[in-house]
Amino acid sequence: MKKPVGLLLTISIIAISFAAIFVKWSEAPSTVISMYRMFLACILLLPIIIMKRKEFVKLTKKEWLFLFVAGVFLALHFALWFESLKLTTVASSTIILSLQPIIALIGGYFLFKERTNVLTLLTIGISMIGVVMVGWGDFALNSKSVIIGDILSFLSVIAVVGYLLIGQNNVKKISHWIYSFCVFFFAAISLAIYNLLAGIPIGGYDTREWGIFLLLAIFPTIAHVIYNYLLNYVNTTTVSMSILGEPIGATILAIILLGERVIALQIIGGLIVLLGVFLFLMLQRKITVEE
Repeated sequence: MKKPVGLLLTISIIAISFAAIFVKWSEAPSTVISMYRMFLACILLLPIIIMKRKEFVKLTKKEWLFLFVAGVFLALHFALWFESLKLTTVASSTIILSLQPIIALIGGYFLFKERTNVLTLLTIGISMIGVVMVGWGDFALNSKSVIIGDILSFLSVIAVVGYLLIGQNNVKKISHWIYSFCVFFFAAISLAIYNLLAGIPIGGYDTREWGIFLLLAIFPTIAHVIYNYLLNYVNTTTVSMSILGEPIGATILAIILLGERVIALQIIGGLIVLLGVFLFLMLQRKITVEE
């Protein structure tokens, strides 16, 4: 029976595109939103984790350490990205976030000496030109906070790449369910400690806010579950291509639901970024096939 890959990818793109909208709707501090998203995601994973609980005893001290560090990086990613969404537009923040595979390659090159070539560098250059155009477009909004938001979004990309590089090179033998649960839990604990030390209230939020926290835990989780399922039938590059859909979907939703304004320069810059990421992913796919 033919698998509905296209339909499932579409559902996952829509699901993950709503994440930015939910953050915009919330009035809670970014670190509180991030914390409850992680705790609630852990609760959602509990039924599967209970069935796989015996795998915890197989983890070594080194693997526990890497899981903890990965969780800290993930916490940093969500805190930075959620804060960026409160300062800049959904379009700018998600466009910058789509640079993730490119930043990952740069990190892999410097940390693990992973090879690259001139064509790959060219695609990176194309994407960076687009990012500059998006940022330049934000200057037109005459708000320093918007530019700070763009910077935080870029820093959140570096944080999530750190998280992914740890997972890629140190916990390959761990079930992705156990890995996800552990890093989500450590991320939640890290954020909880930060909130307590910083004096940020973690209680007293109304039903509406709790509804947003829950939606943030559910919708991205749906997307990641679909991605994990599709990896049984398509390659990683095919799934990775869906990253190009999130900025488009999130921007359309932001225009409709939030009334956000996007100027022509940002649209052109965004398209250039997506073109660069698209060419980058296609080039990586070609390199993988040749190997």
